[in-house]
Amino acid sequence: MAFSSFLSLPKSAAICILVFLLFAPGGNATGCYESIISFGDSLADTGNLVRMWNSFNISALLPYGETFFHRPTGRFSDGRLIIDFIAQSLGLPFLRPYLSAEDDGGEEINFEKGVNFAVAGATALDISFFEERGIYNAMTNTSLGTQLDWFQESFCTNTHSADCKEKLQSSLVLMGEIGGNDYNYAFMQGIPREEISSFVPKIISTISSAITKLIEFGAQSVVVPGNFPIGCLPLYLFFFKGSNQSEYDSKTGCINWLNEFSMYHNEQLKRELSRLRELHPNTTIIYADYYNAALDLYISPSNYGFNNTLSACCEGCMLSKSSTVCDDPSSFVNWDGIHFTEAAYEAIAQGLLHGPYTSPNVYEFCILKGSRGQTSSDHLRMNI
Repeated sequence: MAFSSFLSLPKSAAICILVFLLFAPGGNATGCYESIISFGDSLADTGNLVRMWNSFNISALLPYGETFFHRPTGRFSDGRLIIDFIAQSLGLPFLRPYLSAEDDGGEEINFEKGVNFAVAGATALDISFFEERGIYNAMTNTSLGTQLDWFQESFCTNTHSADCKEKLQSSLVLMGEIGGNDYNYAFMQGIPREEISSFVPKIISTISSAITKLIEFGAQSVVVPGNFPIGCLPLYLFFFKGSNQSEYDSKTGCINWLNEFSMYHNEQLKRELSRLRELHPNTTIIYADYYNAALDLYISPSNYGFNNTLSACCEGCMLSKSSTVCDDPSSFVNWDGIHFTEAAYEAIAQGLLHGPYTSPNVYEFCILKGSRGQTSSDHLRMNI
């Protein structure tokens, strides 16, 4: 939060923030939310895809999950994801995947502390959009629309339900990251860059519609992540490897035009979020700057204990059951070519929770929310 914004706050709220920052043990914002409701793709999936597949799924096998859980959990990493660190920081348990209800024989299970609808491989746009353009999704036919249907079926069968509204008002909603796979599938299948750029407005509109629907149901706190710098991912570096050094950033080694594409998506997303804030002044919509939170790991890796930024710790993990795994995943930014290591996710999460990659950061917002009962977005304008 900028100092000028801090001074503009009511005195009681400013004092609460100071007390919190000075005395909060370990900076843990417990008690701020009763639950987290998450949507997205493999960057947030805690086990839905593995329950959808009846055949081979790499996230169901070691070395996935080896670092923290010491077993595969359906997470596409060696350990915890950003959503896990957020949950822990807010004093909440790890989110159960929505499809874990099947583990209990289809009986209704308790999602009181949160639920995760994210599915690895999911797209923002419906699968029919890609089929019409000859783009193939080998992982799942799940889209953001599917996840919203699950949410409505399980939580909000009636838009005006008091229970639904009460649940959402006490929850932090994490909308994604979503949309990255819409680009991944297209880029990896050789679709021209100009055509993929034309997808951006449709993807942003789909994300916006999902946020609007959740607000109508009662959501008051929504975190919306942007896209990562895809030009730094080993899979993209391999797929678009070239001899023209001008295409690469001299400091990070990332491919410039791919990162510029991610920035284009993010700028359009931020513009749309600004519009939504004007339409819904009583809802706090926080942009999570995944791009710059991750880019800093490539710019200053030694600050985070990384000594390998552009190659994957687990080479071949995404392609076959046989793979070569590095000795120390915590020294790598990337896990399997397109997903990050637990160490990288933790560094990114800390940048989101404590700043500067959300504004206000989640802790500051929690204090404002608690001190004022209902937070007005007049005092929470995002610096984007």
